[in-house]
Amino acid sequence: MNNILNKNHKGDCIKVMKNMPKEKVQLILTDPPYNASKNGVNLPNNKTGGAYYKVNEKWDKFSPKEYLDFTKKWVDEADKRLVPNGSFMVCGSLHNIGEVIIVLKDKGYKFINLITWKKTNPMPNITRRTLTHSTEFIAWFAKGKGWKFNYENMKKYNQGKQLKDVWEFSLCQGAERIKGDNGKSAHPTQKPLELFKRLVEMATDKGDIIMDPFIGSGTTAIAAEMINRMWIGIDNNNKYIKLANKRLKDLRKKNQQ
Repeated sequence: MNNILNKNHKGDCIKVMKNMPKEKVQLILTDPPYNASKNGVNLPNNKTGGAYYKVNEKWDKFSPKEYLDFTKKWVDEADKRLVPNGSFMVCGSLHNIGEVIIVLKDKGYKFINLITWKKTNPMPNITRRTLTHSTEFIAWFAKGKGWKFNYENMKKYNQGKQLKDVWEFSLCQGAERIKGDNGKSAHPTQKPLELFKRLVEMATDKGDIIMDPFIGSGTTAIAAEMINRMWIGIDNNNKYIKLANKRLKDLRKKNQQ
């Protein structure tokens, strides 16, 4: 087991997970493709949150049936890696959260919370045909009884009171937003580090293992290392693996200073 921990693994997550030990992971925390890519939008001079380039990636395009089948397959493999009292936390939007909920309910998971990420700096509504999208969601499901929830510790995020299910975080911008050589965002859906740190802290203890089948820019791995959890990252995109590994290298170098 030690040879796969605290590393990013390149490959199709379904195939990679098949070769991993069963019932070792406490939390699956991931930000899968949303199936939100249709047509690109380019607003380099956007004043809200910086330049805006709508997600328009090949890896994010499915038919409705393809996306449901894809979700069933990766969830099925991830489920086998979870300990009996483990949790799933899956990021989503209106584009994909329905499929995620259907698949996990169908597998018998208990729906704990639908956490709403309220964006303090949402991207503008370009079409003027809908309300401005200012939220995303994290669906939290438990595999069985006795799931971990650090209830008392979470009160610190609400002035000592019970933590509610609506959390405010800004979109990644400024120093937090990782840029590529072209000056654009290195990953189109980079999630706030503090958001993921809170999720990890809420449902795991020190030394627990977190797995992210779609590691992307590496935020899950960074969050886990910062609060002394072990982790497993997977992605089939070599560019993102390199990006995540560079973030880890920079973090580890900083911790050694």
